[in-house]
Amino acid sequence: MVIPNYWDPRKRLERVDMTRVPQIRFLTEDDYPPFNFAGPDGQPIGFNVDLARAICVELKVPCTIQARRFDTLTESLDRNAGDAIIASLRVTPDLRRRYDVSDRYLETPARFAMQRDTQLTEALPEALAGRSIAVVTGTAHEAYIQAFFTQSAIRRYPTLAEARKALSGRDVDTLFADGIGMAFWLNGSDSADCCRFLGGPFTENRFFGEGMAIVMRRGNEPLRLAINHALQRLWEKGVYTDLYLKAFPVGAY
Repeated sequence: MVIPNYWDPRKRLERVDMTRVPQIRFLTEDDYPPFNFAGPDGQPIGFNVDLARAICVELKVPCTIQARRFDTLTESLDRNAGDAIIASLRVTPDLRRRYDVSDRYLETPARFAMQRDTQLTEALPEALAGRSIAVVTGTAHEAYIQAFFTQSAIRRYPTLAEARKALSGRDVDTLFADGIGMAFWLNGSDSADCCRFLGGPFTENRFFGEGMAIVMRRGNEPLRLAINHALQRLWEKGVYTDLYLKAFPVGAY
C-alpha cells in the first residue's frame, strides 16, 4: 500500500527553541471519522488526534486536545482558546492570508471507481471517451471532469450516496470522488464488493487544494517551526506511517 510522503529526507532540520513553546493546546472536532471523532468514553480519537499527541511526544511538551464544533474552530483560535487547530482543514489562499499553517500532512486524492468486471485499465480521458462518469454536483470533482474529460458523459447527482448507488446499480460506468471515502466504501459492506478503483490518484492543487495542515494564529513562528520539525521527525521515524495505517487500513493512493 502506498503511504503518502510530504517531507524531503534531504532537508536539514533546524534546531527548535522549545523554551518559547511551553505547551500546545490543540483544537479539533469530533464528527469526522476516521480523522477525528468521539470514542466510547466521549474523548476525541482518530488520525488527527493521534498525530497531535505524537507531535507533543516528539517535542516533549504537555499537550491538550479540545473538541469543538467545526464551525467554531477558527473563532476559538482567534480568541486564544487554543494554540493550533488539527481538524483536516484544507489549505486555501484565504486561510493562508488569515493564519499561519504548518507543512501539509495529508491530501485527499480524487479517484475513479468502476464495476469489477469492467474491462478498463486506465483512467485517461481517451479511455473514458463515450463512457458515463458520476460526480456530485458542485464539487471539485465535477469541475475537474468538466475540464479534462470532455468526451465523457457527465452524470450529476446531488449526494455521494446517490452517485454510489448509480455506480453499484450500473446506471453509470464510473464514479469520480474523494479517494479516502471511496476506499472505505469499496472495502466496506455497503458496496457489496461491486466495484474497484480505476487508475491512480488525482492530486492537482488547482482543483483539490494543497492538502491538510495544522493552523495557528499569525506571528507564532516558534510554534510553527516546532510543529514542522515534529512532523518531519515523525515521518523519518516511521511513526507517521504507523498512524496512517491505523486510520486508513485500505489504500486511497
